[in-house]
Amino acid sequence: MKHIEVVAAIIKSGNKIFTTQRGYGDFKDMWEFPGGKMEPGETPEAALVREIKEELATDIAVDQFVCTIEHDYPTFHLTMHNYLCHVVSGNLELLEHEAAQWLDLEHINVVNWLPADLKILEPLKQIIDITECQQDMKNG
Repeated sequence: MKHIEVVAAIIKSGNKIFTTQRGYGDFKDMWEFPGGKMEPGETPEAALVREIKEELATDIAVDQFVCTIEHDYPTFHLTMHNYLCHVVSGNLELLEHEAAQWLDLEHINVVNWLPADLKILEPLKQIIDITECQQDMKNG
């Protein structure tokens, strides 16, 4: 089975996460975290910065590793490295995607997620809960 290794940016602003809807291919109209394939010799973080610049004309900073997801699709095996990020500059312009939404964790399941991206939601909720708890302790 073909193996594809990709990176995904979980772009956070306040209590919301940026999600994108695919505009092409077998999974058209399904929702995902933006990102893409790593180039040979490229670190996951560098790949994320490059992919988001290409797909969304936006510069991001990679803040924290969230998880790596393994998922078998009918025609390939996917390894997806997921990182919490934030926008440094740019307006998240949709150059490849059909649509986008900012969702809070309470409403994160309202979209039709790609199966691999769906697996990110639980680890993401745990990371965000820990981060918010740490922020509360600092501000306390």
